[in-house]
Amino acid sequence: ADLRRFPEWSPWQDLDPNMRTDWSGPASGPGVAYHWVGDDKVGEGRMTLRRLTPPREVAIALDFVKPFEASSDLVFTFKPVIGGTNVTWRMSGRNNFMAKVMTLFVDMDAAVGRDFERGLARLERLVESAPPPAPATPAVADSTDEAFPDTALAR
Repeated sequence: ADLRRFPEWSPWQDLDPNMRTDWSGPASGPGVAYHWVGDDKVGEGRMTLRRLTPPREVAIALDFVKPFEASSDLVFTFKPVIGGTNVTWRMSGRNNFMAKVMTLFVDMDAAVGRDFERGLARLERLVESAPPPAPATPAVADSTDEAFPDTALAR
């Protein structure tokens, strides 16, 4: 919900130590935007948080300015699993002519997929090193979480 924390786990943050970043909109939640300007390795662009559906999904509009203009949708989904959470980072969008030509020569899944894996690994380390949340109140018998009806809800 807080794009101001994105640099802490972004797989591209270290590519340009002189990259400039700024934020606009609310402190967190829908409307917060992260803008970056860097060298040829990172280019220029903006991410704007569009939808936040805790605890299942975060949707972000991604607009590249340089080295070429393009728009994509990023969706992070979260699914509880035994021992943790499965996080999926998906990017989709329409290809303009240049992007279509580029896909003839570059396997985008292989190129960007490695970055996504590196970013998810950084996110995992960040989350696992965070202090534990405050203790929950005692569990309520036979209640379920509306978002995950097949799991018990601790309140």
